[in-house]
Amino acid sequence: MKSLPTILSDTTVSRAEVTELLAQASGALVFDGCDFDGADLSRLDLQDVEFRNCSLVETSLYAAKLARSRWQRCRGGRADFDSADAVDARFDGCDLNNSSWRRARVASATFAGCKLTGANFEEAGHLGLSFEHSRLAGADLRRLSFRKARLVGLDFQEADLSGCDFREAIFEECSIRHAHLKDTRFDGADLRGADIAGVRLSNAGMFKGAIISTRQAAELMRELGLLVA
Repeated sequence: MKSLPTILSDTTVSRAEVTELLAQASGALVFDGCDFDGADLSRLDLQDVEFRNCSLVETSLYAAKLARSRWQRCRGGRADFDSADAVDARFDGCDLNNSSWRRARVASATFAGCKLTGANFEEAGHLGLSFEHSRLAGADLRRLSFRKARLVGLDFQEADLSGCDFREAIFEECSIRHAHLKDTRFDGADLRGADIAGVRLSNAGMFKGAIISTRQAAELMRELGLLVA
């Protein structure tokens, strides 16, 4: 017989309490409406744990085990996920502005409808990482691969996309306005669904074989100081 989940609701939770619950729970562990603001949850084993409507502002999840965890409508501004293992984790409708994911493992993780303005994914292990309808303005996404991905509703405005691989990707309702594109690759990408205002053609080769609209072509020409008659 499957064990019933242990649900803790609407309370402030300390590291000691989390540790005790992890030791006692025989089934799934769910935190609903709980406050973890500023708590130290580093290195805890939170695999398969579900967080609903929780607040984790400036919470440390450094090197925590978060594989297959689920996060729904949580607030985690400036939370520290550095070196965490979040493989197969899912984040829905979460506010994770200015959170840090440096050297975290986020392979096959999904961020849907999330706010990730200023988030830092430097050196994150990201094979299969997916973003959907999310704001990534000003985020550090250097060297991430989106090759052959279908990108829908993503705001990369002013993000650092240096070294990113967008080859053969399809952009729909996206923005790369004023993004940093040093050594970024768009070979064969379909950019017709992207706002490319402010993109500078410092290296036209990065767009080799890319598909753009007539309007976008005119915008790129203006960036070169040319007038399209």
